[in-house]
Amino acid sequence: MRRILVSACLLGQPVRYDGNAKPLRHPALARWSAEGRLVPFCPECAAGLPTPRAAAEIAPGDDAATVLAGHGRVRDRAGEDRTDAFRAAARLALAAARAHGCGFALLTDRSPSCGTRSVYAGRFDGALRPGMGVTAALLAAHGVKVFAESEIDALAAALAD
Repeated sequence: MRRILVSACLLGQPVRYDGNAKPLRHPALARWSAEGRLVPFCPECAAGLPTPRAAAEIAPGDDAATVLAGHGRVRDRAGEDRTDAFRAAARLALAAARAHGCGFALLTDRSPSCGTRSVYAGRFDGALRPGMGVTAALLAAHGVKVFAESEIDALAAALAD
């Protein structure tokens, strides 16, 4: 059975930075849950960050690759450096994907961890920029096919292949 690592917030778990969930309702998600394919995971919680927590963004001029390489930074709204936690979160997500045989991931876009197509620009002004979050980038670099929640139909098609 092909398993899917899923951002826990998409499954209704209140693990987001603001203490809320971001539930995704889709027939495919319900079917995969019933089939036992889903592996819920919140990288930030796994790395020990509290819920709720200050919003964090990849710093301007940096990206997931520079964060993973140890040169880029993730900072929270108060300016605290959260880079180590986000790098640990990515490693824990990869370990979970490997342990559960997940070749796919369905992640929350715009997150500094789980963003797959875009992330916040690092200025805490709501602006977005193209790019991946730290966890999404590490998963993709290790062969996990990552999809944003808006791409659930594409994930369903990939699973049908």
